[in-house]
Amino acid sequence: MRDHGYKSEGGFGKSVAAMSCPLVREQPIAEGAKLIRRVFRIQRILRDRQDPLAQRDSVLIERYRFSHEGIIYLANLLDPYVKSSTRRSRALTTAQTVCIALRFFASDMFLYTVGDAENIGKSAVCRSIRKVYLALKHILARLSPGFPNVTGTIDCTHIAIKAPPGPNEGDFVNRKGVHSINVQMVCDSMCHITNVEAKWPGSVHDSRIFRESGLCTLFERGAYDGILLGDRGYACRQYFMTPFPDPNPGPQTRYNAALARTRARIEMTFGQLKGRFQCLKSLRVAPDRACDIIVACAVLHNIATIRKERTPVVEVQPDDDLQPVHLNQPSGRAARDRIVQHNFEY
Repeated sequence: MRDHGYKSEGGFGKSVAAMSCPLVREQPIAEGAKLIRRVFRIQRILRDRQDPLAQRDSVLIERYRFSHEGIIYLANLLDPYVKSSTRRSRALTTAQTVCIALRFFASDMFLYTVGDAENIGKSAVCRSIRKVYLALKHILARLSPGFPNVTGTIDCTHIAIKAPPGPNEGDFVNRKGVHSINVQMVCDSMCHITNVEAKWPGSVHDSRIFRESGLCTLFERGAYDGILLGDRGYACRQYFMTPFPDPNPGPQTRYNAALARTRARIEMTFGQLKGRFQCLKSLRVAPDRACDIIVACAVLHNIATIRKERTPVVEVQPDDDLQPVHLNQPSGRAARDRIVQHNFEY
């Protein structure tokens, strides 16, 4: 066999090994290595985060759906829950955290798009949103107006979500074939959301959501003096007025018309809520997180309404064509007949 001179030890073989793996066995010159490493060292980059409140009110409302004063109010309200425990690495301020979450709620953007717009990473966006919606969920009871000393209107609306994994995926498909959360809300005459039930899959009927809600339990116990107004998808109860399915001309027709005009408040509330917070068009998160985000948007809607923030121009959403519920209680029919007799026979 011809000897080409490639040896494993010493001589030319050692030179080949040294060239293929330089600076592995031999210690480099200390000063030269320090200079080289200093030149090529990757410096940590800290992004320049501008103050979001430095913009004009028109820009703030377009981006975050709140004015300068409204954002400051939210920052002060949420500061105990979302403020960073450290100032290391230029941690986000409370105002920045709130604005990041508001930008997500107000838009239909992906997390990384929000991050690009706010000049932060996707993981920081996710943490900020989670902090804010959990804080808003925590203070929900403090911001709900005094329901139900006045009549409230009730209905459900569907919030689309991405298809969840697992065997229960079919439960979230509603009548239109879309994966959704069926959300029950009650509003008062000022379009404040006074009660929200956001935990049911899209396939669940409105009447079942109310029947199994804590609100129904409280009404059944006599804890409230007011009445609720709903559509024909609910059963008529002593405290829950629904339309006549086949009204006679005259008083019953006038009753149905008055109920429809009053119920328009809840449809207007749904329109304002979804118009103000575009993320509710479709939430690309797991169902449990979607429910928390929906509740947070309801709380923000109340704050915006109370503070008289600019209201988006929306169209009243049409009622869902639900199958009517015929399990009306005798006490409910009697209460409805009394209302017709006392108020609509003229």
